[in-house]
Amino acid sequence: MLNDLVKEVASVQPLKHYGKVSQVVGLMIESIGPQVSVGEICNILVGKPPYRKIMVEVVGFRNEKVLLMPFDRIQDIAPGNLVEPTKKPLQIKIGTPLIGSVLDGLGRPFDGKDIGNGLASFPTDNPPPNPLSRPRITEPLSLGVRAIDGLFTVGKGQRIGIFAGSGVGKSTLMAMIAKNSDADINVIALIGERGREVRDFVERDLGHEGMKKTILVVATSDQPALMRIKGAMTATAISEYFRNKGLNVTLMMDSVTRVAMAQREIGLAIGEPPTSKGYTPSVFALLPRLLERSGTNEKGTITAFYTVLVDGDDFNEPISDTVRGILDGHLVLDRKLANRGQFPAINVLTSISRVMSDITDGNHQHIADRLRHYLAIYQDSEDLLSIGAYKRGTNKELDEAVRRHPDIIRYLKQEVNENITIHDAINQLIREFGEA
Repeated sequence: MLNDLVKEVASVQPLKHYGKVSQVVGLMIESIGPQVSVGEICNILVGKPPYRKIMVEVVGFRNEKVLLMPFDRIQDIAPGNLVEPTKKPLQIKIGTPLIGSVLDGLGRPFDGKDIGNGLASFPTDNPPPNPLSRPRITEPLSLGVRAIDGLFTVGKGQRIGIFAGSGVGKSTLMAMIAKNSDADINVIALIGERGREVRDFVERDLGHEGMKKTILVVATSDQPALMRIKGAMTATAISEYFRNKGLNVTLMMDSVTRVAMAQREIGLAIGEPPTSKGYTPSVFALLPRLLERSGTNEKGTITAFYTVLVDGDDFNEPISDTVRGILDGHLVLDRKLANRGQFPAINVLTSISRVMSDITDGNHQHIADRLRHYLAIYQDSEDLLSIGAYKRGTNKELDEAVRRHPDIIRYLKQEVNENITIHDAINQLIREFGEA
């Protein structure tokens, strides 16, 4: 205790150096001074004493001027406003009292209530675990979604992408996982969502049962770009805190595409050149740094699901390509399946789990491959079947695929409130598709 106090006293500066706002262009604020570093938090003092403080972050430098981005609206900022350095990066308060609450991008309760004691300060931007200190993924995690548990078994500490266009059921699938999974705690980040959908997600999708072991971090689309990025960082930091306590955490982020768009806004504002589809180089530097923070470490696990909002259902656009290369598998939600009323609308033939072979036995893998084989044969001949051009008995494999198809669809479909354990999902798969 005494050493901590000595360090605190030694760090106190008798004089405080301020900067001055010199220019505001769009979202970018330029100031002359103070002496700061990239990533440091500052406060702009506006109005008359007692000043109102607008929190900003140092994002770069240009011609000996400091470039700042705001966490809030920039109304009332005027030339000459003082810029007060804090000498610290962004830190949030984390602890078990947060469970069941809805937080903003800076980790503050949305309803303004005081969470109470028992919270610890934790930085939002942390390095990923050392690759050699990461334990291998050896244990499956029950998600309570039959199609995933049976055909794309997810391990504790795996990172999965959920790729879909708008309105195909991403949020519903996330809510099913949050309510039904065996994880100790859920951390859900809603980044760039419409404000109306937040309460819908809390009350309709999650409900009371889902919120009992969930922390929700929300940065809506009307908030500044920096706030949306910090929402993703804050949710990841909360997950890391509970992982370090030895827990199995499920992190769900909807969506990583809007995090990339927010970083693009910042990059363009500070003068970065646009590269692929207008995305700046810093976007492709941010994504691996953010996504690699989840996974396993020596104490616990973060099983992460990152939704990727696919523009115009184009699954090869830059963000999709980058995220797919970083993660340990992906689930593709297909609009055609959703239009047919198949929910969750997972396209079995284009989805993959890269660690399923390490956490399941050979018989399970063989039967899952057989189901995919039947589905692939059926889809290849679907046009012939729909116009009546195929004659039964011509192809034995196709005959078997046609016979099995209703059972396959029945297995893949699941009601929102239907909870199925991983053992039930695997046993049903073996029972229905195990025979030759």
